[in-house]
Amino acid sequence: MNVRPITLFTGQWADLPLAVLAEKAAAWGYDGLELACWGDHFDTVRATEEDAYPKAQRDLLDRHGLTVHAISNHLVGQAVCDPIDARHREILPDRIWGDGKPAGVQERAAEDMKRTAAAAAELGVPVVNGFTGSPIWGGAYAFPPHPKGYVADGFRAFADRWNPILDAFDAAGVRFALEVHPTEIAFDVSSAERALDALDHREAFGFNYDPSHLAYQGVDYITFIRAFSNRIYHAHMKDVWWADSPGRSGTFGGHLPFGHIDRGWDFRSLGRGKVNFENIIRALDDIGYRGPLSIEWEDSGMDREHGAQEACTRLRDLTFPTSRAAFDTAFSDG
Repeated sequence: MNVRPITLFTGQWADLPLAVLAEKAAAWGYDGLELACWGDHFDTVRATEEDAYPKAQRDLLDRHGLTVHAISNHLVGQAVCDPIDARHREILPDRIWGDGKPAGVQERAAEDMKRTAAAAAELGVPVVNGFTGSPIWGGAYAFPPHPKGYVADGFRAFADRWNPILDAFDAAGVRFALEVHPTEIAFDVSSAERALDALDHREAFGFNYDPSHLAYQGVDYITFIRAFSNRIYHAHMKDVWWADSPGRSGTFGGHLPFGHIDRGWDFRSLGRGKVNFENIIRALDDIGYRGPLSIEWEDSGMDREHGAQEACTRLRDLTFPTSRAAFDTAFSDG
């Protein structure tokens, strides 16, 4: 018996048609897919304008015995709060980029995130995962020194941009789960607390838990689970490796690409890095999380199809039904 479904996040597979990926994922042993809102996996415009489209996507998954519990719109969400530059042109659809003028890009991105909430409701899933972007990530290392109010103003700007989006999520009956991650408004426990404060802890906003982005920063990824026990709306299972001793680059990566031999950390296929997934699963049990465990597969040194199948098998071996009683209850007189 598996307490939670094991799903595969399709973001790293958007070069494959969904029909092809669904067949492969089912053969690898997955219970479902977390659909990315790029490639042909889930189109938010079609989902809100074509009545038959959401059912067609579900029917496709059904034919392979797969479920869907969440969709993800990381790329567009990133543009809501970021200072827009040429890098965003590479990740945004043309309808969001438009003429590339920053204010217009941000506004179109915000409207598309509202649309994403409605699209999720049409598909019948309760959570949209994604990024928020950040107006102050460039000041994460405080030099030149921050002027008075710089950080507070950044969190206010985040709230001003995201509260209207979250109103749309409330209207749709869907929740937004930020993947806590460098370059976002929240990237560790302290900044996640401040993001919640900025939004007055409104229920529509929570977190997509991903231990990998916490671990290589040196953040306690089990503490995060316990600190936000009522705000973890979804969970990514992704592993990461970091060097035991000082090397040529550290937390900031030395501007080196993933997979470079001189990186001080790198993402790894589940079970091949340093994240303790046994402790994560037990902590998620403790807080009552019953959502999917979604593998976000990234490993520059491994064939991805081998890795996706291996990761599913490893994670399934780690999952177990929770107990309804303490093990020593049998020795008690009641």
